[in-house]
Amino acid sequence: MKRILSSVAAVALAFGLGSAASAEPFNGPFVGVQAGWNQDDLGTPSTEFGDVAVGRSQDSFSGGVFAGYDYKVSPRVVIGAEAGVQFGADDSIVHDTGTALVTVDPKRSLDLTARAGYLVTDNTLVYARGGYTNARVRTAIDDAAGFRAASENRDGWLVGGGVERAISDNVSARLEYRYSDLSEGDGKFDRHQALFGIAYRF
Repeated sequence: MKRILSSVAAVALAFGLGSAASAEPFNGPFVGVQAGWNQDDLGTPSTEFGDVAVGRSQDSFSGGVFAGYDYKVSPRVVIGAEAGVQFGADDSIVHDTGTALVTVDPKRSLDLTARAGYLVTDNTLVYARGGYTNARVRTAIDDAAGFRAASENRDGWLVGGGVERAISDNVSARLEYRYSDLSEGDGKFDRHQALFGIAYRF
């Protein structure tokens, strides 16, 4: 999956390299969609049922929407803020301990981040991102005591970076990597993402 997504993103960005945007990009409001590879890597995170030994990772597809605002503080430097929501597909992590069947199922994630970038050309922005993330996660345990399940919101932080290219007056394409820590300081709940996005700029 990762190779396919990388190939699609490379083709889209290569197309963008041949399309010069006539309007000033990366300055003002925007909305967009994004999709790509997601991996959740769990050790023994704390849950509503206490610390749960999972020791598994799961690769999945992730997609969502975002909106934000960019501001050019100088001819080459851009800062901005962005909010987004992501959903996964086939992302449940299941572990059979021998005495219990543990299922951790991420439902959705919310991101609120800031980014800062440098225009290496008039239409190509290289940037870093950081901020807050929150994931809604359902944990289920089936053992000798019976079946029980509970959902919780996990607060965390994320960092990442990428490259974005203006491909027309109002459209830009981007490729980005993100790392998120959702452990809440206890156990391990890491998330890795490689996302390709398309934004419409007003």
